[in-house]
Amino acid sequence: MQKTYSGSCHCGAVRFEADIDLAQGTNKCNCSLCAKSRAWFAFVPGAAFRILAGKDALAEYRWTPPAKPEPFLHYLFCKTCGVRAYAWGEHASMGGVFCAVPVTNLDGVDADELAAAPIKYADGLHDRFNEAPEDTRLL
Repeated sequence: MQKTYSGSCHCGAVRFEADIDLAQGTNKCNCSLCAKSRAWFAFVPGAAFRILAGKDALAEYRWTPPAKPEPFLHYLFCKTCGVRAYAWGEHASMGGVFCAVPVTNLDGVDADELAAAPIKYADGLHDRFNEAPEDTRLL
């Protein structure tokens, strides 16, 4: 069931809301960036994500994966506390503009609901985003 969740960075300078159906699944990837940050996201259409406060507190990081012509995602993080607030990108396979919402940034999310959310694993390290990596223990 889709619900509107509120979320924020650690210091609260950046606040957002997102319409997410956690039962549709969450995502973990083993690419070098996601593995280092232990990223755990829910993907939503761009229109389902809204910044409520702190747009001026955000900084952006873009990284071009090996063998790619340009960066795929815009990673936005709080300049004060350093927490990644969300990421966004645009790709036809994702229905156009989309946001990657860190589920760990959702404020007041029910622990049982989050624990019950299916996790989809992506082998981004080997550019096989539709396949799970062989080892998911540390994701």
